[in-house]
Amino acid sequence: MGCGCSKLSVCCWGSEITEPVLETHSVENEEKNELDLPAFHEYTVEQLRTATSGFAVENIVSEHGEKAPNVVYKGKLENQRRIAVKRFNRSAWPDARQFLEEARAVGQLRNIRLTNLLGCCCEGDERLLVAEYMPNDTLAKHLFHWETQPMKWAMRLRVALYLAQALEYCTSKGRALYHDLNAYRIVFDDDGNPRLSCFGMMKNSRDGKSYSTNLAFTPPEYLRTGRVTAESVMYSFGTLLLDLLSGKHIPPSHALDLIRDRNLQMLTDSCLEGQFSNDEGTELVRLASRCLQYEPRERPNPKSLVAALVPLQKDTEVASHVLMGIPHGAAALPNLSPLGEACVRNDLTAIHEILESIGYKDDEGAATELSAFIPNVDQPDAGDIKLKEKG
Repeated sequence: MGCGCSKLSVCCWGSEITEPVLETHSVENEEKNELDLPAFHEYTVEQLRTATSGFAVENIVSEHGEKAPNVVYKGKLENQRRIAVKRFNRSAWPDARQFLEEARAVGQLRNIRLTNLLGCCCEGDERLLVAEYMPNDTLAKHLFHWETQPMKWAMRLRVALYLAQALEYCTSKGRALYHDLNAYRIVFDDDGNPRLSCFGMMKNSRDGKSYSTNLAFTPPEYLRTGRVTAESVMYSFGTLLLDLLSGKHIPPSHALDLIRDRNLQMLTDSCLEGQFSNDEGTELVRLASRCLQYEPRERPNPKSLVAALVPLQKDTEVASHVLMGIPHGAAALPNLSPLGEACVRNDLTAIHEILESIGYKDDEGAATELSAFIPNVDQPDAGDIKLKEKG
């Protein structure tokens, strides 16, 4: 079976790989001029408190909400730029100098495949990071908890490629280490393109481990040494490839057993039936297997990942937001409240949670916004939109 790598001098599954003829692998300069981002900036706590409406609960966007040790809020600066603010708990980063040095170093990175770090705040006990805001949820949400449609095969391949390109760029800039790479660290921008969160590039502080996920998903060498290496990141990339293939968070040991038994059907998301050939699935499985090698030195590097993933891409002319089924108009509506943005996404779960959190009982305050996005809702009857639990 050929690997489809006719444009490479050596097969992409070999130990040596030259750069592909395709130009899509290089993102360091690609669209660089289109990144309208300010230079890294140090903010005050008051500026960020204002931007997040006093770190309001309704502005929490991190997957685990208030119970997470480090919470992420969405906000808006005075210049109307939307931001994501990560607020660490009190015990994190006791060394202010270390925090500032790390943040400034990560803040030098600027790439279309990243959620770029715009600034930080180090004031008293407060340690906060400020990044670009990504409005279209995490990979985990789209893969594991989708509501309207499962992610298409072509989009899953694009996620894998864009993530590999992000890692290749970071490695080229001397930032090869990424802490706890998982489906929650990949978020989608206004155009539906996946980006790697910059928060995972900060070196681990004293507030916890480098891996928050179950031990079944951590690189074997981390369990032995407690250290994250560039090869550890490749192992985590392999677990993400399994996520993309299966639509589930399958422990690598179980997945490798299925692969050894050639039981790929059990490993493949049933929602993908008919969207790809056996050869295409086999190639992605083979790449995941290489990333999950027990010996770190046997795993590929980001550059070879990109070279292997480029030939697999499909529907490259179709925009990501189309493949994702995301309303592109959301980018043109920057002044919406969390409720309005949930309506744009047709995210009924989010709408329910927001209405519940604000104790919504009548049409006061929400009617105009709801009627703008939900068809066939007449303005005078908007008070009928109530939580069903009351009968």
